[in-house]
Amino acid sequence: MPSIQSYLKEREHLILSDLERVVQAESPTHDKAAVDRCGEVFQELFRQHLGLSAEVIPMEKTGNHLRYQYGDGSEQILIMGHIDTVWDIGRLRYRLEGNKAYGPGIFDMKGGIIQALWALKACKDLGIALNKKVVFLLTSDEETGSDTSRSLIEEEAARSAAALVPEPAVAVSGALKTARKGVGQFTMTITGKAAHAGNHHEDGISAVEEMAHQILNLHALTDYAKGTTVNVGIASGGSRSNVVAEQARLDIDVRISSMAEAERVQAAINGAKPKLPGIKLETDGGLNRPPMERTVQTARLFALANQCADELGFTLTEASVGGGSDGNFTAALGIPTLDGLGAVGDGPHAEYEHVVIDHLAQRSALLALLLTKI
Repeated sequence: MPSIQSYLKEREHLILSDLERVVQAESPTHDKAAVDRCGEVFQELFRQHLGLSAEVIPMEKTGNHLRYQYGDGSEQILIMGHIDTVWDIGRLRYRLEGNKAYGPGIFDMKGGIIQALWALKACKDLGIALNKKVVFLLTSDEETGSDTSRSLIEEEAARSAAALVPEPAVAVSGALKTARKGVGQFTMTITGKAAHAGNHHEDGISAVEEMAHQILNLHALTDYAKGTTVNVGIASGGSRSNVVAEQARLDIDVRISSMAEAERVQAAINGAKPKLPGIKLETDGGLNRPPMERTVQTARLFALANQCADELGFTLTEASVGGGSDGNFTAALGIPTLDGLGAVGDGPHAEYEHVVIDHLAQRSALLALLLTKI
C-alpha cells in the first residue's frame, strides 16, 4: 500500500485541478449568489471524493454555510475553513507561473480547504481508519468578521477534541500559527458646536480639535512589549473650512495578544473623556475576535504536528501573527487549536496572492497524518 505522502504526491496535479475549479468560482463575501455558487462547487467535490453530502445551513444575506461529517464515533475533530474572499469578481484571474498558482482566494484560504479535502480522501482511499470522526465546517463570512458563523463554530468546537484550521501558513516561512492577536473595531463620534470661523470663532467648540487630542490618547494605548496596537485608521470631521467643526468621527483598529490587554484597552476607549469643555463623546464597537493565546494544549498539538512533519521528511516552525481567524474563537473556548495548516505561499489580500504548487501534496499529507494521531 502506498504511503499517504506518495499517494498525494502522485495526485498533486489533481489537487491543483480541484483548486483551480474553486478559485475560478469567485466568491467575494458581499455577493451571496457568488459565494453560494462556489459552495456548490465544493459540494460537488466533497460528493466526488468522499461520498459526502453537505448539511446546508441557509443564510439570508451571506452565503450558506456547509457542514460535513466524515466517520463515526462520539469524539470529533473540527476542521474549519471559509470560502469567501476579499476580491471583487474579475479583479484577479487564475494563472500559473512556474511553481506558483495565482488567483483570488487561492492562498486565503481555498488552497487549504482543498488540501484538507484531499487529506481525508487519502485516508479514505488508503483504508486508514481515524480515531475520531471529522466535522468539516465551511463558512461564508470570515472576511467580514464571521457574524453569522461564529455561533456555529463555537457549537462545533465545544464538542471537539481539537480544532484544525487550514488557513494559509505564515507567508514565505511556511510556519504554523500557534498564537494570533485578537481584533477589536471601535468608532468614536465627537460632537462639538458649530460657529462662524471668522465672526464668532470663540462661540464654537471644535470637534476636529477634540479629535486631535483623542487620536494622541488612543495611539498612546499601544504597547509593543505586550503585543498591543491601537490604530486610528480613518479620521474625518467638519463640513467647511469657514465653519468650526461640529462633528468628527474616528474608526479605530485594536490588536491584542491577551485578554488582560483587551480589557485594559476596551476600558480606556469606552471611558474616554473629552479634553475640551462642551464636547460630547460616544464610542461604539468592541472585541470582534478574542486573542488566540498559545497554551500548553496548543503546544502539544504543534509538537504532534512537528512529529508528523519529521515522518514526512521536513521541519515545521511555529509563529504568532497579528491577523485573526476563526481559530481565535475555538482557542478562546479552551479547545486545542492549530492554525496555519493550509497552503504554503504568499500574498494574502494582495494582488500577488499565490500558492507554491509543489507544497500542496506535502501539506495535505501533514494534515492527513495529523488526523490519524489525534
